Amino acid sequence: MSEVDSQATSILLPASSVAVYSKDQKTLQAARDLENDWRFARVSVQDEEGDVENAIATYQDIASPTLIIIQTDVIDKSFTARLEELAGHCEAGTSAIIVGPDNDVNLYRRLIDMGVSDYLVRPISSADLAKVVSKALIEKIGVTGSRLVAVMGAKGGVGSSIISEALACGLTDILGQKAILLDASGGWSTLAVGLGFEPSTTLSEAVRAAENADEDSLKRMLYTVSDKLSVLATGGDVMLEQGVSPDQLETLIDMLMVKYPFVIVDLSQSAAALQKIILTRANQILVTATPTLPALRLARSLIQEVKEVRGGEDSDVSLIVNMQGQAPANEVSKSDIEKAMEFSVAAYLPYDAKMFLGNESESRKLTDDKVARDLIKKTLLPVLQKSLTEITTEGAEEGGEEGGFLGNLLGKLKSKG
Repeated sequence: MSEVDSQATSILLPASSVAVYSKDQKTLQAARDLENDWRFARVSVQDEEGDVENAIATYQDIASPTLIIIQTDVIDKSFTARLEELAGHCEAGTSAIIVGPDNDVNLYRRLIDMGVSDYLVRPISSADLAKVVSKALIEKIGVTGSRLVAVMGAKGGVGSSIISEALACGLTDILGQKAILLDASGGWSTLAVGLGFEPSTTLSEAVRAAENADEDSLKRMLYTVSDKLSVLATGGDVMLEQGVSPDQLETLIDMLMVKYPFVIVDLSQSAAALQKIILTRANQILVTATPTLPALRLARSLIQEVKEVRGGEDSDVSLIVNMQGQAPANEVSKSDIEKAMEFSVAAYLPYDAKMFLGNESESRKLTDDKVARDLIKKTLLPVLQKSLTEITTEGAEEGGEEGGFLGNLLGKLKSKG
């Protein structure tokens, strides 16, 4: 098995778009089945009942996707001519896969020579389609990474866990991203309370499964909050005993990042060594504090230490000031916070016990509360804008415009002119 084939069976595919044109219901169903394949979490798959003519009409008006799949009953000179017509209406980087009626080696070679990524003979199964599409996307775009987001408090009681939960629910329920949330504090975890599940495992068991590459066992340790959000159902660890090592936690993170576009780690109450390993490699770090002098002083020191750990960089560190208005007489004003911290505040969250503590106590997702949902959408999610932009554009930047079916066809058409 080639490296590309091996990757195609085991990794989260890069952000991309696929359009399938077919008049065969079995082929269209195979395309719909891709939505249930975890590898396609970042791939937008559109199935259309039609053929090459429908594709030509469509891409006269809108931008073409990353990959087009065309099914045809007849492959002759007229069909290849229509492929050339399609090329004239699409971007040069678009790739193509053809599904045809005949198992013809010469035909296969001719289509590959034109720049077609692959040729399949109908009928095709969901597994065959998934394998071929995965290979085509990896060859075109390459393997792109997921985003690791770390949330930690400057001190206890500043709301890091509820903010972690809010981010995870916002990413999945509002933005439609696939994500997993885990708490690195072992037996100190409170996620089970807020999300309404009983801890079914320990962090030690989870890292052991990762070390053994035991995907089936790890899958059984997940609690499904929604079709987009999963939580590692830990929390059964002994609170006063030594937990997992940094290397073990990193192995677990590596395994999760293969399958999820976003991995959110709540670092509150976790050991300093675990915090440091996550902070070192996180794509984005959210430091939470309240607008009180003790919390802000610790936040300033923490941000400086994080900056040192990350080689002097703090561009991926964001400060969240939580519980504003809880004790107005004892709070530092916004203007004084900015001056004292010498660091911009990414978001201010109001103190609302009914919204945050009420929903958490009733094990209700924050995004099920309209007021909380609006607050997350307007205040918290913009903090992740950089990570969101990177995760959707990274593949296009790495893939470039070379090597695509339509790029090759356009090159051939230009050479004829």
